[in-house]
Amino acid sequence: MLAMLKVKLGRRSGWCRIGGSMRAGELASRPRGMRGRILSHVLRIYKRVNLDFLAQGLLGRPTCQLQEGAVLGKTARIRNNRDSSSKIVIGRHTHMAGELFLFPHGGEITIGEWCFVGEGTRIWSSASVKIGNRVNISHSVNIFDSRTHPIRAAERFEQVKAILEHGHPREIWLDERPVTICDDAWIGAGAIVLRGVTIGEGAIVGAGSVVTKDVQPYSIVAGNPAVLVRELSPDER
Repeated sequence: MLAMLKVKLGRRSGWCRIGGSMRAGELASRPRGMRGRILSHVLRIYKRVNLDFLAQGLLGRPTCQLQEGAVLGKTARIRNNRDSSSKIVIGRHTHMAGELFLFPHGGEITIGEWCFVGEGTRIWSSASVKIGNRVNISHSVNIFDSRTHPIRAAERFEQVKAILEHGHPREIWLDERPVTICDDAWIGAGAIVLRGVTIGEGAIVGAGSVVTKDVQPYSIVAGNPAVLVRELSPDER
């Protein structure tokens, strides 16, 4: 005998059969015809829409410039504390699933074409972060172009107090140094890229690495701090 589970959907009630020809939890009286097609279409759209991005726009807050074919995944977050959406540019056909953050006192982020930025990744800018084309940034990566906090404890406390009471200050010095990630680079999961670093064309940063200095083109680095593992051979480039 099949187990039966009664469920309610709107004004209708139906039976959900566990086992047999129906999957567990599937409604026997699913919407059909035009209503079913409309519902399916709405659900497909909902799965692709970034509600946070829409909310930021409705609130009149700066977000970013999305070029043709660029995609903000559902987990993407844009936190643009500057005065213009032009301070963050996401290039053609780039897929963004992480978070982009601009400090109020400065910062710009430019991402090229056909890039991927994974879920949980955060790019923090109060100077400039430039990412080339076809760059693969995996999940849970952090990229900083500043110290984010002052070195002196008293100044650091004042900054944190201001953030908690009023938001990020608009006048502060965080020893900013631009970050550049060149074309075809690959940043492994969980890596940290610190201020002032240039990662060369085609370079690979191993998972969990902490990059404190420039990475040469077509080389592999790994570790904390990241050191050269080897150079890519001509047929690997």
